[in-house]
Amino acid sequence: MHASILILVIVAEIIGPIEIHLTESVEVSIMPLLYTMLLGLIFYLDKRITWIERKQARVAEGTMMLFIGVLISKLAISSGQSMHLIFDMGPALLLQEFGHLATILVALPIALLLGFKRECIGMTSSIGREPEVAVIVDKYGFNSQESRGIFALFIVGTIIGTVFISFLASLSVSILPLHPYAFAMASGVGSASMNAASLGPTLAAFPGMETSIEAFAGFSNLLSFSIGIYIVIFLAVPITERLYAFLEPKIGKKYIVKEKEDGENA
Repeated sequence: MHASILILVIVAEIIGPIEIHLTESVEVSIMPLLYTMLLGLIFYLDKRITWIERKQARVAEGTMMLFIGVLISKLAISSGQSMHLIFDMGPALLLQEFGHLATILVALPIALLLGFKRECIGMTSSIGREPEVAVIVDKYGFNSQESRGIFALFIVGTIIGTVFISFLASLSVSILPLHPYAFAMASGVGSASMNAASLGPTLAAFPGMETSIEAFAGFSNLLSFSIGIYIVIFLAVPITERLYAFLEPKIGKKYIVKEKEDGENA
């Protein structure tokens, strides 16, 4: 398995970043991480490759945080080197944590239109990383509908979240006229893997600012763990509950309950 991963990494580095020009002023950079993960998925799903199975995949999942610790250490060092810039930003770093609330306004109506019920409270109250999982499970119970929702989102985020956020970051830096530090802070979503995936296109778009961008990305990711959890507890979950109660009767899908001949509900 390790040899296979090494081959995928070498192939990805040989190919290098691919730039796709959507318009004259908009281009998307596809980083090696993206097609490394896609190739890895193909290796896992291909039945002819018998040396990578579920057992190996679970071992790899468990060691992921160990290997990504090198990146976290690098971001921590960059944050220390650029601490004066972080202090200069002041409240901006704290205020950006209110971005947790945006997922509710965007994702909750879509989840209701797709037919989800109380699962969408867990799915849309935040981005669904470790702190949010802890909050939902503690509040609603492990076997609740809300917990099923956030676990489903956590799995989806782990599988395709890194791919999606890498593409989204690349598209955003091409379209949005924002400061590089803003994109760096936006990459700190409380997930080390997603943080790394979105950081790659940002660094490629702003060469010469690597240390500062890594500093803001790493510090923002830390804040998403430490401060973001309180925003979820005191703001995000109560707002999600109230918005669900307001929207569900209006746009939620209605299911017809059939009755058996003996009068019992089917």
